[in-house]
Amino acid sequence: MPLDPTPILAGVPVVPVLTIERAADAVPLARALAAGGLQVIEVTLRTQAALEAVRRIAAEVAECVVGVGTVTRASDVDAAVAAGAKYLVSPGTTAPLAAAFAASPVPALPGAATVSEAMALAAAGFRVLKFFPAEAAGGLAWLRSVAAPLPQLKFCPTGGIEAGNARSYLALSNVIAVGGSWPAPRNALAAGDFARIQELAREAAALRPAA
Repeated sequence: MPLDPTPILAGVPVVPVLTIERAADAVPLARALAAGGLQVIEVTLRTQAALEAVRRIAAEVAECVVGVGTVTRASDVDAAVAAGAKYLVSPGTTAPLAAAFAASPVPALPGAATVSEAMALAAAGFRVLKFFPAEAAGGLAWLRSVAAPLPQLKFCPTGGIEAGNARSYLALSNVIAVGGSWPAPRNALAAGDFARIQELAREAAALRPAA
């Protein structure tokens, strides 16, 4: 059975989805996000620096739970775990990738965009899924529609989520958290403006729904 990512995501409103071009930015970026209240972060495998960034964060920023996103192949699972990833995220899920996730020593959020994909992953034992691309695949209406027929599933919608619509997603009963890049915009990261990133993280952390 796959490991459950709920303990990682419980109480986390927003997971920053990070594209890190320079490994040197990784530690100050993670520290800024954590200081703002976002301790669970996702580093995407979209750059050459990604795995080195994960290694540095895992080694130097104890207050952060670092995950690896844009996992698309079984080999990515091994590389991410070796780098120090505490959880894994995929945009979509092939059968070999689902098997690799199920065998992984860390939890995963496999990606789904349709009811059939969600049902297949539920049958494989997954209970928390990434819903991607959220806005393009039906957004709030899709999530409301699947809540009754798939009551066992929780989702982390990502793709088109931003400060203006995140709270609406977080208000849904089947949403455990949302993922988005807006707490760490590329221009702020390129400029080394970690104070701005910390402030954006603080604002995002404040989106946490009332208990």
